[in-house]
Amino acid sequence: MEFPDMTLSETQPAIHFGRWAAATMFCVNGFVVGSWAPQVPSFVVRLGIDEFTLGVLIFGYGLAALWTMTLAGQLIARMGSGKTLRLFVLPVIFMLPLAAQTSNVWVGAAVLVLFGSAIGGMDVAMNANVVAVERQSGRALMSTSHGFWSLGGFAGGSLGGIAIQTFGPLEHAILVATLAAVAVALCYAHIGDGAPPPREEGPKHFTWPRQVGIYVIGAMALLCMCAEGSVLNWSALYLQKELFADTAMVGFAFAGFSGVMALTRFCGDGIRNRFGAVATFRCSCIVAALSMLVAGLSPWPWLAIAAFAVCGIGAANLVPILFSTAGNQPGLNSGVSMSVVTTIGHVGLLLAPSIIGFAAGKVGIASIYVAVAFLLAAISLMAGKTSAADTKSS
Repeated sequence: MEFPDMTLSETQPAIHFGRWAAATMFCVNGFVVGSWAPQVPSFVVRLGIDEFTLGVLIFGYGLAALWTMTLAGQLIARMGSGKTLRLFVLPVIFMLPLAAQTSNVWVGAAVLVLFGSAIGGMDVAMNANVVAVERQSGRALMSTSHGFWSLGGFAGGSLGGIAIQTFGPLEHAILVATLAAVAVALCYAHIGDGAPPPREEGPKHFTWPRQVGIYVIGAMALLCMCAEGSVLNWSALYLQKELFADTAMVGFAFAGFSGVMALTRFCGDGIRNRFGAVATFRCSCIVAALSMLVAGLSPWPWLAIAAFAVCGIGAANLVPILFSTAGNQPGLNSGVSMSVVTTIGHVGLLLAPSIIGFAAGKVGIASIYVAVAFLLAAISLMAGKTSAADTKSS
């Protein structure tokens, strides 16, 4: 949505509605993804698979998402972020009902590939759309938008377990799809592209930078997103299978994680402005590591749920700080460095959970969470790498 011939008074309402439409897209995406977490145990039972097989299926989900992220980037360049977002949000609405009614492994694999494709494409499109809205409004909106994603995840995770136990997996999935469809319908027409970015001279094809530092930041993002993915994809199964929680309770692990993360993200910029990126990142890593360790060692489901919630406090600011660090790397184009870190980081969020599944079948999910805790502690030792986040306004 461009406004070349409109007055300021005419563009302001469109920008306002575009801002909230973008926030709604984040919330819908988080709600659908969060609702998938409590569906995982019933999905495993219905297909009669173990953790290893689930890991293989999630691997396909992740590969499809990464491929569609690249496709979405090409579509955005051709027709804008708004049209691309409208394209990908529609299949996202219907993915959970498809997953909730399949009882065949091969069909389940195909559904997860479609699910990953839709979520991956929507992820890139909605982030690009926020950048476009920021350009129109002249205000930073990215952290708040990610906060809305966490709010959606909280709602999906917290209500999912109760709905599944009360009504059943398919009925829950249909309810999720209905609510998502209503939200999308209310703001679909207000999704805007904003002003197109200025054309810059340079290579027409993406080239990977030679600076080693940006790959270190990318690796840190990968490990941080791996921690997020481990809670999303495995916390419900962990509570049910190893801590013997009932169906109504299993969704609260990711719900608590997402809800607390949302609240922390809404005030994350103020925390970083006061204490600096390095101190905020280091303390956040330590909080996330200690709480993840408690979750992995917990003998009770309620303690694990509380630990996952506290982990949300620590995890909330890790990826935003790393993205800000990437965008402020000296000697690198911010767009190139952001692309590198985003791509590497999403490997952690989308593919690492499948690797966790391979290992969980051998050593148990609890041991995986303990290992993730030590990884987070190791990342805290690299907090000095984030100092570039304070050199410019992000």
